[in-house]
Amino acid sequence: MKKKHLLSPEEAAIFREAVPGVKRLKNDTITHRPPRKKAMQLSPKKLIQEQVDASYYFSDEFQPMLQEEGPVRHVRPDVSHFELKKLRRGDYSPELFLDLHGLTQLEAKQELGALIAACRREHVHCACVMHGHGKHVLKQQTPLWLAQHPDVEAFHQAPKEFGGTASLLVLIELDDKIS
Repeated sequence: MKKKHLLSPEEAAIFREAVPGVKRLKNDTITHRPPRKKAMQLSPKKLIQEQVDASYYFSDEFQPMLQEEGPVRHVRPDVSHFELKKLRRGDYSPELFLDLHGLTQLEAKQELGALIAACRREHVHCACVMHGHGKHVLKQQTPLWLAQHPDVEAFHQAPKEFGGTASLLVLIELDDKIS
């Protein structure tokens, strides 16, 4: 459908004479994220069970092979290393945040499990885990736990705006079958 001009050709000519050198502006296109699917409402009992099930994957004895040089990072073998680069650059912005400050290791493991379960349930691909500096216990353990979970695709030390060395950005594998 063509747009109708509201000005007559004479009026358009007068306008062009009054404002010489004017060019038509191009419209910017803005892409929006697709809307998230609605989350299921779970009973408190189911939420607690989901949290316990998700924390099942975290062991204190298992030591995954993480790179010791540079920022804390890990990518699952079947995931592209480009995802790490995108995390580092800040291409992903976290939609959920978890603050582990002041928690014991057991509480932190349960909260990590609950975060991963919530991300899958809410269809959130990127989350931020703030472990802090403190006595470096949670700072050392959090990456080890995350590397063990099968639903964690990758994680990287967060950019400064999301906590820097005191937090991690985590990519969670989403299953489209979940409704």
